[in-house]
Amino acid sequence: MNFCSHCGAAGMALRVPDGDNRPRFVCAACGTVHYQNPKVVVGCLPEWNGQVLLCRRAIEPRHGLWTLPAGFLENAETIAAGAERETLEEANARVEMGELYTVISLPAINQVYMMFRARLSDLDFGPGPESLEVRLFDEHEIPWEDLAFRTIARTLRTYFLDRKGGAFPTRVSTLVRKPPPGHAAGG
Repeated sequence: MNFCSHCGAAGMALRVPDGDNRPRFVCAACGTVHYQNPKVVVGCLPEWNGQVLLCRRAIEPRHGLWTLPAGFLENAETIAAGAERETLEEANARVEMGELYTVISLPAINQVYMMFRARLSDLDFGPGPESLEVRLFDEHEIPWEDLAFRTIARTLRTYFLDRKGGAFPTRVSTLVRKPPPGHAAGG
């Protein structure tokens, strides 16, 4: 951070402000503390007669790989409204929102994924500007090796296990960065 978003001055310093316990960017001119917080990613797991709707990405990161419709939450937006918006933007799909299903923390990249179960309102869907292709998949058709993100793989695997068990509790978990080959796990 080079400039203060409050007063515009240069001279940001990374230090622990009084009464805090973490380094923050603090403006040397006006004293404003600039907090940096995780990004929230919201999305849906749209269902239709036992099938799941996936989108093949037309943008980076992970261009050409499959994902559930999801994206960053906007300011002044609820998590459910954001998930519904992302589903409409990426898959041109209208959904009946269900319950929050997975909450997955990714502390290594400062993101939190919040995925809802949803039911497609109709079969009138198709790729939006961020998708190359959108289609329904049965469980045995899921392109597991071509999924864009580990959060999506975890959400789908959990969903299919929970579906077999007949209950869908909210699942809260953390994904840590994969260690480089030859190193101990945990980081």
